[in-house]
Amino acid sequence: MNTTRHWPKRAFILSRALSRAFSDTPSPTFPLKHVTRSNFDSALVELRSHVRAADFVAIDMEMTGVTSAPWRESFEFDRFDIRYLKVKDSAEKFAVLQFGVCPFRWDSLKQSFIAHPHNFFVFPRQEIPLDRTSYEFLCQTTSMDFLAKYQFDFNACIHEGISYLSRGQEDEARKRLISPKGDQLTHLSHNLRETMDLPLVRVADVLFTERMKKRLGEWRDDLLQNRVGGPQEEKVPDDLNQQFRTVFFKMRPALSLDGFTSHQLSLIRMEEVKNDHQRSAEMKINAAVGFRHVIDLLSSENKLIVGHNCILDIAHVHSKFLAPLPSTAEEFVSCVNKYFPSIIDTKILLNADYTLQRKMKRSSTSLSSAFSLLCPEIAHGFTRNVLSYEPCVKVEVHVDEMRSSNWNSGAKHEAGYDAFMTGCVFAQACSHLGIDFQLHSPSENLTQNEKLQKHMNLLYLSWINGDIIDLRTGNRSAELSGSNMIRKPYQKILFKNIVLLWGFPSKLKPSMIRDCICKTLGPSSVISTYCIDQTAVFVQFSKAELASDFLNLKETLEQSNDAISHLHPLSQLLEGGNTRAASYETYKEICASPISKVLFADQAEAVAIKWKTELLPSDKEESHDNTRSHLESAMDSPQAVQKSKTRNTEDVVNDSSNKRFCDDIIDSFLKVEKIRRTTNL
Repeated sequence: MNTTRHWPKRAFILSRALSRAFSDTPSPTFPLKHVTRSNFDSALVELRSHVRAADFVAIDMEMTGVTSAPWRESFEFDRFDIRYLKVKDSAEKFAVLQFGVCPFRWDSLKQSFIAHPHNFFVFPRQEIPLDRTSYEFLCQTTSMDFLAKYQFDFNACIHEGISYLSRGQEDEARKRLISPKGDQLTHLSHNLRETMDLPLVRVADVLFTERMKKRLGEWRDDLLQNRVGGPQEEKVPDDLNQQFRTVFFKMRPALSLDGFTSHQLSLIRMEEVKNDHQRSAEMKINAAVGFRHVIDLLSSENKLIVGHNCILDIAHVHSKFLAPLPSTAEEFVSCVNKYFPSIIDTKILLNADYTLQRKMKRSSTSLSSAFSLLCPEIAHGFTRNVLSYEPCVKVEVHVDEMRSSNWNSGAKHEAGYDAFMTGCVFAQACSHLGIDFQLHSPSENLTQNEKLQKHMNLLYLSWINGDIIDLRTGNRSAELSGSNMIRKPYQKILFKNIVLLWGFPSKLKPSMIRDCICKTLGPSSVISTYCIDQTAVFVQFSKAELASDFLNLKETLEQSNDAISHLHPLSQLLEGGNTRAASYETYKEICASPISKVLFADQAEAVAIKWKTELLPSDKEESHDNTRSHLESAMDSPQAVQKSKTRNTEDVVNDSSNKRFCDDIIDSFLKVEKIRRTTNL
């Protein structure tokens, strides 16, 4: 290899790196705008202009936890709809403590993106009384310890965090405002409340009140017109004008009312008090909306929203700022798509393109790894990467009046900095996908870019299993071809073949449970067992008929208490009488519950699940038909005993679960052995 021609380039890189390394001026810390209650209003005004000018906006969040119980982790045996239920549970149980928002705008003159990273401290403080007495949320110790490890400022969050109202809560507050009990939003005196409750019964009172409202409005308009130096019109004096005189009270203009009866004064006072109450309550509600103004801004400007592995982030946005999460993924995506029609998950981009995978050496696609590998100059500067010369999309950071393109690494896992990293990864990934920002014009909308369209609105519902949800339809989307090259191939799961077991003796391990069942239904009857936790497992049978056989056999054995049932291979599994078994749909029912016990068996009992012996409801009749065919050709089944007690004597004798009807079997060890052999056929 001829290295001579590469020498000028390498020499240039080395000289630049050395000049930075030995520079007396250290790189400044990463510029990041921290936003709390004290500077929220001014920061919101600035953010509004940045978002409107942005090409895309990157977001990130820090939460108090991820999973409310170990069994709510994402499992290989989780069906698509159950994966959504687990995301839903997490978003409902935990709080958002930081919300990072970073608008990115392409500057064609500087040939660089201009980023404005904002780090909002958020805390669900109750600013106005609603139906709930106070906000509650869970804290996962591992998550809190993780935040503390990265110097998260909990004091700033709790004392200065920005509160918020969801759209639903705001609607509730406004309904209370116009309701008869709306005065609960203010601290009016008892006398004023009595005045407000004064009923308008007579038509004359209604007409008088409307006339006074109009006159007071004209008085205010006249004051404003005179204040700005507008022309004053000559008006003919009348009795009404004589009754209204402008005076000054504490250096402010006020009205002196003459010639009105006490009843008329009460009506006028009532109208004024109601108007004051309305204005005061409106101001309180608008202030209580708080951080949701940021969410409304992102929604109204219809910008491309970019996140990294962000399904949980989007679920939190829905739960905290829009409305309670719906029970199905289809309803969830319908609402999300309404408010945020264009979302990109950078994790999708990194796994959908082979070039990006090769660039990252098929390593972790975590945000920090992707940032370090795709954006080395931004992440570390030249001092740590002296031999790297691959072009990188440039990014300049603007915070208030400070501009910087050279800084030390920021604080990872601080939402504002993570949002910045997400935006940088997205910009670099776009460059690898063939999007040339040097040709990008201010009028071009990235949401319409053809090279991004096939990745738009696709989020990992579960990164572990590669489940992707399409935010346009709510349906499961096939994982993009590039990602299949690095993902472990999982076996195909037939959910109708699965039985859920819980409450069995603690000494039994999944392998022991499998052996118990295989001794009864045959060595190939069970494909796999999957541990949910120490109290529950999934058992996947090779056929749906075998799952049905097992459920019915378990029920039959539990109904008897003779020697045969105690010597049966399943007796070890059923020992103690607390073993429960049910179909996969029962697992969904348990996951859908808002209760979160640490152990799955405790969760099932708390939800008051009654274990069932049928499979999926849609497969019930087909399952029974297939079972009968299977039994005729392969083995005897106790299901036949329950369905028909008119079978001939030979059938009954050959059925292992019904040998209990033969008295001589109880005292015969040989016949017990025969039963064992029969059930192993």
